Amino acid sequence: MHIRTLAVALAATGLFSANARAQTEIQWWHSMTGALGDKLNEIANGFNASQKDYKVVAVYRGSYPESMTAAIAAFRAGSAPHILQVFEVGTATMMAAKGAVKPVYQMMKEAGEPFEPKNYLPAVSGYYSDSKGNLLSLPFNSSTPVFYVNKDAYRKAGLDADQPPKTWKEFAAAAGRLKASGQGCVYSTGWPAWVHVENFSAWRHRRRRYRVQGEFSCARQACGDACGLREEGLVHLLGAAQRGGSAFLQR
Repeated sequence: MHIRTLAVALAATGLFSANARAQTEIQWWHSMTGALGDKLNEIANGFNASQKDYKVVAVYRGSYPESMTAAIAAFRAGSAPHILQVFEVGTATMMAAKGAVKPVYQMMKEAGEPFEPKNYLPAVSGYYSDSKGNLLSLPFNSSTPVFYVNKDAYRKAGLDADQPPKTWKEFAAAAGRLKASGQGCVYSTGWPAWVHVENFSAWRHRRRRYRVQGEFSCARQACGDACGLREEGLVHLLGAAQRGGSAFLQR
């Protein structure tokens, strides 16, 4: 699961001031396109229509790395946006940029706004909290891998196209059948670290664990599972799929 967060108040501007008379414009930089971009604009427009004191201006600034880089450059130039949507691995980068981001728990406290981090799933709030349990950024949206099946290739392999794999073990079995039928690229994916390490970890029924007694245990096993399938010619990176087509696509 990928979580996107809002790094709030890159320029500390006192957005909750009750004494504001003229309409205050709030710049919100994001990386949402398509239907998700439409939904984000709907949220901003809904807020704008609900009151007259503030106007949220949602601005698309490219992919997650691009928008984060642009925000850091804008901060250095003294023209940072008020709100920035950042992908989860960018959280540490933003927090390491001293003075660039005001932690959400601190901003809510200063503004006197009710805020309860426990309303979020522990796995979500824990990722974006410091060692003292203070929530640093505001969880906003999450992404889930979607598994697509090429039914024509499935039928050619003698498999039931209406019964796609439900587990990674079922996938491995089906992948072998697909390869035997002549399918050149059986499976491909974008974001391989996210899809493979996190999702293959579920194959092991374990949480992702990091360096413990010199081992990367579960993460290493998950990578081993994925590499094993790749060595058998069952897994390819997205570029391979674009060149030859694949039976499975996950993104």
